[in-house]
Amino acid sequence: MTTDTSSHYPHLMEPLDLGFTTLKNRALMGSMHTGLEDKAKDFPKLAAYFAERARGGVGLMVTGGFAPNVEGWLSPFGSKLSKKSEVKRHLQVTKAVHDEGGKICLQILHAGRYGYSPLCVSASNVKSPISPFKPRALSSKGVYRTIKDYANSAYLAQQAGYDGVEVMGSEGYFINQFLVTHTNKRTDEWGGRFENRMRLPVEIVQSVRDKVGPNFIIIYRLSMLDLIEQGSTWDEVVQLGKAIEAAGATIINTGIGWHEARVPTIATSVPRAAFSWVTERMQNHIDIPIVATNRINDPKVADEIIGSGQSDMVSMARPFLADAEFINKASAGKAHLINTCIGCNQACLDHTFSGKRSTCLVNPRACYETQLNYSPAQTIRKIAVIGAGPAGLSAATILSERGHDVDLFDKAGEIGGQFNIAKKIPGKEEFYETLRYFSHQIEETNVTLKLNTEATAQQLINDGYDDVVLATGIVPRKLTIDGADHPKVLSYIDVVQKNATVGKRVAIIGAGGIGFDVAEFLAQEGESPSLNIEKFNKEWGVDGNYETRGGYGRPDPEGAARQITMLQRKTTKMGKGLGKTTGWIHRAALKMKNVKMVTGVDYTKVDEQGLYFTIHGGEPQLIECDNVVVCAGQLSRRDLLAELEAANIPTHLIGGAHLAGELDAKRAIREGFELASRI
Repeated sequence: MTTDTSSHYPHLMEPLDLGFTTLKNRALMGSMHTGLEDKAKDFPKLAAYFAERARGGVGLMVTGGFAPNVEGWLSPFGSKLSKKSEVKRHLQVTKAVHDEGGKICLQILHAGRYGYSPLCVSASNVKSPISPFKPRALSSKGVYRTIKDYANSAYLAQQAGYDGVEVMGSEGYFINQFLVTHTNKRTDEWGGRFENRMRLPVEIVQSVRDKVGPNFIIIYRLSMLDLIEQGSTWDEVVQLGKAIEAAGATIINTGIGWHEARVPTIATSVPRAAFSWVTERMQNHIDIPIVATNRINDPKVADEIIGSGQSDMVSMARPFLADAEFINKASAGKAHLINTCIGCNQACLDHTFSGKRSTCLVNPRACYETQLNYSPAQTIRKIAVIGAGPAGLSAATILSERGHDVDLFDKAGEIGGQFNIAKKIPGKEEFYETLRYFSHQIEETNVTLKLNTEATAQQLINDGYDDVVLATGIVPRKLTIDGADHPKVLSYIDVVQKNATVGKRVAIIGAGGIGFDVAEFLAQEGESPSLNIEKFNKEWGVDGNYETRGGYGRPDPEGAARQITMLQRKTTKMGKGLGKTTGWIHRAALKMKNVKMVTGVDYTKVDEQGLYFTIHGGEPQLIECDNVVVCAGQLSRRDLLAELEAANIPTHLIGGAHLAGELDAKRAIREGFELASRI
């Protein structure tokens, strides 16, 4: 975890000479679609977003994807750069970045069969499993037209003041769809043998270079590991990489996995720098700079990747959502102050794929730079924040930074609240980083921290606080059936936080996020795969020797530590409420551990034998088990509210105290921020 504050990361901070221009360091802010790209009226917000990150010191940034034509739309009327009339809106973005001393490239992304549009096209009319529309197969004439559209889009980006473009050739988008027989069934000059299938990206790069001239950055995002059956072989990847270099690319960026691949590639359960070995493998074949990517969120890791020769640059996308000052802090030897990306996807990718504006769970200002701001307090107030979970930590540190006199109370012996449960779940070890960040923020902002202290209403009244912020969180909902007090019944807090002894046969009541976390916690044997790349690759079928097409082999997970049955009252699919981009990972992980899932359940009783239930009022059934773990929701804890309000002390509810529901750190941190900016 991030602890090194003495090194200034010389490899990461070394300038990179591209011949016609020099990057001030080796950090690339990778492309992320934020939702601000889709409407002209949002471009001032987009400009502010990029300007803040340019000010934060990143060497080169890449925008979210812009389609080169209507057929390439990600969604109807989404981001596109194909007309002169669209250039003007981009000028405000590039000016804002250049005014802060930064450099920025526009990503040209043709969605192909991934487009959520009836106009979508591809190499062949093979439907994607992740979008509803079957694509039309482009004619040969249509392919040539599309190549011209790429060149035109790059030229317009140049006119708009961008320092270059990134041609998106990975993640299963349009270009990928021509490269592999999985999606390319053509028999013309664009199909059949690999030399034909690779013509499209090579001619796109050649056409772009011819259009923009020599002094313009062209990044090509090369799919180095498809992670799908019938994907590219390693020899094909190398052959394409060499051809792309010869065609005029300036930099080759690494792409990992198609969106439809059944291997996690950027979620928090993926080990840090899990795929840098692929980039290193390509280093032997390419002379232009090459970029490592995916799950790099720590300057020490980034520096080691470059220093060891695995790559010339590193791409970090979400880490710059989490902290725009990432590079400035690292270069100043203050990595302990970096607000680290925890790879949760909850506010970035989940928002993107739900049609919402992206932001960041640990940094709610991300993509809201023109809206979520705070200034020094005009009147200094004495404020008590009760509860040092995510909501309380967010509120207390911002309030104190604004100049208020803030005391932060928690009856526990450590900060973190429910994060102290989350951090123990296999695959969620990054949550330690958020607690490290806030512990330093408490010191930096001069919050007075009072742990092992249970605040009473009378004490708060007597001590003369002007405001009290209740971030007291939740209490787990208890069972109300016969045998609910049986010794074998445990709450999730007993299991995860209090380390209760749990037998080999377990029934879990409740299948929301907490139920899934507890199941993964109890099923895991030994070291978490998220901390061991070899174990991760084995569990998910990543072929580290690249002997299979797409680098995708057969998943071979270790056995489960326990026999687990999860049950829920709802009849809907288990995990339906989990993250849009990560829910499938949790379901697949538990399936690999042979966790049984039962829906539509009515619980009847617990006794020495185990848990009794019925399905749809049918015959009683028994799960023989050693323990029943209750993950059946939460209730808000508001013990102090009535007395404080009776004493006319302004009292504010945030986080779980405001709304229990599923534990939601994204909402909790944002509520803390918004409240603190107002008081």
